[in-house]
Amino acid sequence: METPQQAESSVNHAGSSDASESNGSNYVARVKKLLFRPMLVGIKDGRFFIGTFYCMDKQGNIILQDAVEYRSTRRFSPSPMEHRGVGLILIPFSCRTSCHVDCAIEEQLSLLSLQEKKS
Repeated sequence: METPQQAESSVNHAGSSDASESNGSNYVARVKKLLFRPMLVGIKDGRFFIGTFYCMDKQGNIILQDAVEYRSTRRFSPSPMEHRGVGLILIPFSCRTSCHVDCAIEEQLSLLSLQEKKS
């Protein structure tokens, strides 16, 4: 899910006109609705983290609270996932491959419309 980073990038560019300011504040308001929800974030080395979406900075880095790291114990065979608690973790934008927030179907449709408007 790229919605939070799109919202943050729109905030970076907001301020040039009243229309862009209201558009930027709309994105920020939508991202605020996602705070403190369960989030799954995948990273480039194949690991993923599940935790509570705590915050995101202007660069697109995400902080998860009460996070658990999951990774495969073997690369080439189907095996159980190994996990460990990591607590508070910062996931850099450059490492992130996917991002999913647990929310109601109505909110998912709303976020999809946000992505279509941005494109």
